[in-house]
Amino acid sequence: MSVNPSAAKPSAKRSGRARLTVRRFARNRLALVGLGIIVLLFLAAYIGPLVDKYDYTFHDYMAFTAPPGGDHWWGTNQGGQDLFALTMRGLQKSLVIGLLVGVISTLVAAAVGSFAAYYGGWVDRLLMWGVDLLLVLPSFLIIAVLSPAFRSASWLVFVVLLAAFSWMITGRVVRSMTLTLKDREFVKAAKYMGVPGPVIVFRHILPNMASLLIIDSVIQVGAAVIGESGLSFFGFGVQPPDVSLGTIIAENTTNAPTFPWLFYFPAGCLVLIGLAVSFVGDGLRDAFDPNASGAKARRKPAKAAGAAAPAGQVPGQIQGPNTSSDVLSAP
Repeated sequence: MSVNPSAAKPSAKRSGRARLTVRRFARNRLALVGLGIIVLLFLAAYIGPLVDKYDYTFHDYMAFTAPPGGDHWWGTNQGGQDLFALTMRGLQKSLVIGLLVGVISTLVAAAVGSFAAYYGGWVDRLLMWGVDLLLVLPSFLIIAVLSPAFRSASWLVFVVLLAAFSWMITGRVVRSMTLTLKDREFVKAAKYMGVPGPVIVFRHILPNMASLLIIDSVIQVGAAVIGESGLSFFGFGVQPPDVSLGTIIAENTTNAPTFPWLFYFPAGCLVLIGLAVSFVGDGLRDAFDPNASGAKARRKPAKAAGAAAPAGQVPGQIQGPNTSSDVLSAP
């Protein structure tokens, strides 16, 4: 059985590019720290409740607003609920909502932007009109108005509402990139061979902007977690008896000066999510686009060369033999 070398070359090239991207990401220490924080938060959110002996719905009537200790690791709230169990439950909900919103919004942006640019004409005008309409609508107010109508519904409806107002800017970026890619030779060749338009979009156009979509999905996760927490803080997000980080912070904000652990533990988890996602997003950007960090690397050798310049010589100036002193001392 013979192997077609031309078919093996693209896969080898893709695997080599993937390994190079992973190595670039691994060299970014902040990105690795952010990734480690996200992994630890996920492990704590799903393994912590299994280790803790208290459930988030349990009320310990012998320990109201108890400080952190051996029995209640992070203390208790006014109702005697274990704060660690509550925070881990809220962390689960916030992380799941953030992941779903990030993935859904990126998929919608990729589909709408690529189809609008590839087909053009009335398809482009109709889709971009919808994008412009959603951009001018106040998303926070719309979700706040609609959320009371879905109080008894599943929290997945809240995910759909968040995702519906999170994809428009990325969709415009995808449209601009598709306008450039659809004039490339490989797209024209596929079109001349009779490949259907949707297949060309998903097989040839979108894979060429995978780096943008991956980075956008990661950033959208952080934005969705913070957005969900903000809406839940004002009572428009996750509804009782379920909890999220936003609801826990909202319930304990007034008690922060007197019982600081009620506020700082859930707020600290929210801050860690935001920082970790930001670090990972920056690391992915530098890994997929090395020119984004190449300027910093080029400045360091320049500074080093400037510091090693001889006394009296301006850094970067070429010191040649034909100076005025050489000319005057020549025989």
